[in-house]
Parts: sequence; C-alpha cells; structure tokens
Amino acid sequence: MKSRWLTRNLIILTLVSLAQDAASELLYPLLPLLLTGVIGAAPFTLGLIEGCAEAAAGFTKLYSGKASDRLGRKPFIMAGYGAAGLGKALVVTATIWQLVFLGRVADRIGKGLRSTPRDALIHDSVPKEDLGKAFGFHRAGDNLGAVIGPLLALLGLSLLHDDIRRVAIWALIPAFISAGLTFFIRDKSRALIKSEPPQPISGPLPANLKRAISILVLIQLTNIPDILLLLRLHDIGFSVRGVVLAYVLFSAVTMLVAFPAGYLADRFSPHIIYTIGLVAFAIAYFMLGYTNNHRLALLALVLYGFFPALTDGVGKAWIAGLSESNQRGKAQGIYQASMNFAVLGAGIWGGALWSQGAHEWPLMIAAVGAGLGAVALLFENFRDRD
Repeated sequence: MKSRWLTRNLIILTLVSLAQDAASELLYPLLPLLLTGVIGAAPFTLGLIEGCAEAAAGFTKLYSGKASDRLGRKPFIMAGYGAAGLGKALVVTATIWQLVFLGRVADRIGKGLRSTPRDALIHDSVPKEDLGKAFGFHRAGDNLGAVIGPLLALLGLSLLHDDIRRVAIWALIPAFISAGLTFFIRDKSRALIKSEPPQPISGPLPANLKRAISILVLIQLTNIPDILLLLRLHDIGFSVRGVVLAYVLFSAVTMLVAFPAGYLADRFSPHIIYTIGLVAFAIAYFMLGYTNNHRLALLALVLYGFFPALTDGVGKAWIAGLSESNQRGKAQGIYQASMNFAVLGAGIWGGALWSQGAHEWPLMIAAVGAGLGAVALLFENFRDRD
C-alpha cells in the first residue's frame, strides 16, 4: 500500500528535479575550471556570477510564489525548467565570461520561476504532518541527480580526454528531459482557484513565520557559494577528476541523509535538525580552511554533505508548516528569495576575499557565522517552548 504522502505529484516532481540536478551538477563542478582555465576569467568572477545569478533567482521567486497562489503552479514550473535548459545551453557554448554570466542568470531565473510554485505544489499534494518526509524525499531525489551528474562528468572526462567544454555539453540532455517531464504534473491548485471564492493573499505573513525567515537569512549571509569550495580543492592539489569525484561524494552524503532528516523534522523540532546541520557546516568549513591534506579535505566534504540534507528540505518544510493555506506560494517565495539575496551578499564578499589570495579567511568567517547561527537557533527553540 502506497504511503499517503507519496503522491503522484511528489514522485513526478522528484523525477523532474532529479533530471535537472543531474544536468546542473554535471556542469557545476566543471564551471570554475571552465571559467578560470578554459575562458581565462579571474576568480572574482566566480563569486560575482554565482551571487548575481542567485539574486536573479531571488527576484523571480518573489513574483512566482505569490502569482502561483492566484494562477496555479504548473505554468511557472514548466516555464522555469524550460528557461533553465536554455540557460545551460548558453553557458556550455560561451567563449567569454559575460556569456557565462548571462547563461547562469537565465538558468537561475528558471529556478526562481519554478522553485516556489513547485514547493507550494508539494505542500498542496501531501498532508501537513508529513511535510518533512515529503520535502526530504524530494531533496533525496534532487541529490541522486547530483550524484549522477558528476559521475557522467567523470565518464565524459575519461572518454573525451579531459575536454571540459565537450563534457559540459552533455548537461543539455538531462536538462531537456527534465523540462519534458513537467507536462505530466497535475495542478490541483488551479481547480481549487476556480471552485473556491477568492481569498486575500496580500496580507502580512504571521509574526512567527517572519521571525523564522529573518533568522535563517541572517545565517545564510555567511554561506559563501559552494563553487568556491570546489576551487579550494583545486588550489590544494586536486585534479579536475578529483574535484568532480569529491563533489560526487558530497552529493551522495546529502542524498542519503536528506530523507531521514525530513522524517526527524516531522517528529522533532525543525530548529534542532537545522542546528545540527549548521554545526556540521561550521566544522567542515573550518577543516577546509585549515588543511591542505587531501584526506582531511574529503572528510570535511563528507561532513559538509550533512549541511544541505539537514537544512534545505527541513527549512522549506519549516516555512511551509508556519504558512497559511492561501499564502503557501507567497511564504515560500519570500523565504527562498531572501535566502538568494543573502547568497548574493556572501558571494560578493567571499569572492572579493578570495581574489585577494586570502583563501582560508572566507572559509573561516563562514564557519564562525554558521556556529553563531546554531547558537541563535538553539535560543529560538527554547524561546518557542516557553
């Protein structure tokens, strides 16, 4: 008997995300090497491109989440995955960093169009008490794609003699498969919109929801883009294939931990699960900033793999659980957009420090920020219990 939370929409959306993540994560570990090695851009452009791309996603999420509460989820999901495929096509064919910039922005605009309506549709499709499991399942599928993608990159590097650009083009295949799968989504929200009387969706979010978003965004301001971690591995002597394989290891850990994290978030306070993820983040970043030893660096990546597993899906489920039924898209939009803007800030300061040759300092600062964030969430948890 199928579990009541394992719905058709959840399965299809997980497959869509799996294929899209396979495309994204095939390309992602190659991107710093494509930019700095093949195209010849400065390391600062990595932080700038990723930060601006995430900001573009953030602005789009502010619109798409709220609009999907009125117009339905499916049109935004389909448009988002289509735009992501076109953005990747621009990235893999670019010969100057400005075109990579445009491609990444287009890709992330696609993410902004689809992410909050997709997460709101997951919320629409499963019982509220099972949100942690549902988002954890989706996150696990996401990260299965993040394992498949780099493995395809490794295969391509082997077959194509480390030709980074030719391997990057492979990312287009799963990207367009992902877009095609969106046609099979069933959008119940559109039927509800037509059958139910209009409800106001422009009112303010509940105070506890706004407080939770504010805390998580402040923590995110210290989280530099993961792409700089991959550049760090290259700096301490990892080969191109070694960087990709290390990224596979990171993604595999996240995949394995994501669903148990969601299950525990349903049973216990999401504050606690999120806090554990921040502790893992702080230790991993400190290790990566401190060591040049390859084994310790890989151990740090394993530990870092716990961070997105314990925070990404848990954070979305946390926000979903605090949101009203007529503000699901809006709440996810504000939360995820704010997190994207925080990534922009972290990308700029992290990339600027990195370009000055201070590769250890961005990692150490991020580690301290995560540690302080863990303390703040513990206090918040005790406050909620009082």
